[in-house]
Amino acid sequence: MPLSSQIIYLFLLALPVACVAWTVTHETIFEEMRGYCVKWSKDSTTLLKRKFFYLFTCEYCFSHYVTFFFLIITNFRLLYEDWRGLLIAFFAIVWIANFYMTIFGFMRQSLKVERLEGHLKDSEWQEVKSEEKI
Repeated sequence: MPLSSQIIYLFLLALPVACVAWTVTHETIFEEMRGYCVKWSKDSTTLLKRKFFYLFTCEYCFSHYVTFFFLIITNFRLLYEDWRGLLIAFFAIVWIANFYMTIFGFMRQSLKVERLEGHLKDSEWQEVKSEEKI
């Protein structure tokens, strides 16, 4: 596969990795499971149990496992056709997926701030209108 195609695949394959990792570690649909994992990651008696349950609470950590899964089902290699290409692809996808998640997290936070500012302005406007009626 030509290098240009490999680069395109790399950036495209990082998208579902980021999506799955973010959804499991941040979204409401997995909130109960995440709460359970947070509890066990703090309260487990063995290091192995603590690290296993922590995996589901950290998007960076979880993205490694999601990447591993996607590499198995796609058989994607980067630069080399042997195990070296698999290893390079693994870390490249993790890095790009986490870059995507950072951008998404920043955009999401910015939107929350804008919404809050809008609600504050609306409530201030309502206060001014109610004071004018008095």
